[in-house]
Amino acid sequence: MAGRMINGAAALAELIRTAEETDEPGVHRVLPVAPELSGLLPGRGLRRGSTVAVATGRAAPAGGGTSLMLALLAEASRAGSWCAVVGVPSLGALAAQESGIVLERLALVPNPGPDWPTVVAALIDGVDVVVTAVPGPVAATVAGRLAARARQRGSVLVPFGQWDGADVTLRVTEGRWEGLTAGRGRLRRREVTIVVRGRGAASRPKEITMWMPGLTVRPAARGLRVLRG
Repeated sequence: MAGRMINGAAALAELIRTAEETDEPGVHRVLPVAPELSGLLPGRGLRRGSTVAVATGRAAPAGGGTSLMLALLAEASRAGSWCAVVGVPSLGALAAQESGIVLERLALVPNPGPDWPTVVAALIDGVDVVVTAVPGPVAATVAGRLAARARQRGSVLVPFGQWDGADVTLRVTEGRWEGLTAGRGRLRRREVTIVVRGRGAASRPKEITMWMPGLTVRPAARGLRVLRG
């Protein structure tokens, strides 16, 4: 079953109503993440009301950011949380499913249009985790308004791209594929290095190397490292 493709205000409103109706009373303040990622985040998960950015750009290996973004959503989705991904038309339901996301609780808004902040704000009102691609430089007033709305509503805002002022920013800095030998074989998994920077409880940079998909910490990495500066 495919994730819900959202087009139009009516469909968006229906999705939000459905998500609100399935919310359980006494929701947890921290949504779970895979154990391999938990040490990177304050509270060892996605804290409701926080902004957790997944940086992309020239410094990130192609595809590494997308894999990391999906990995962040998977555990919360399996635990019952609703997730939405806005402005990533290349993302398909199959990739989300293979990452462990429950498609019945996933909304995809591939092309939100120029008024994307309004779409994101509406989803924050009723969805637990809202990912939004960052289409370019974002005014501080827009970023601040969306972050404030997430804090008020208890949603987790996950900007996908450059976003100033995030509580935590994760970036894939290195990546290499395993499986090809002398030009033969099949790509099986990717070794990536993730660096995390933030503010407050996340002010000390951290780094970890792991395998994706599957999120297995590479033994030689010796777990999480706290960086200087």
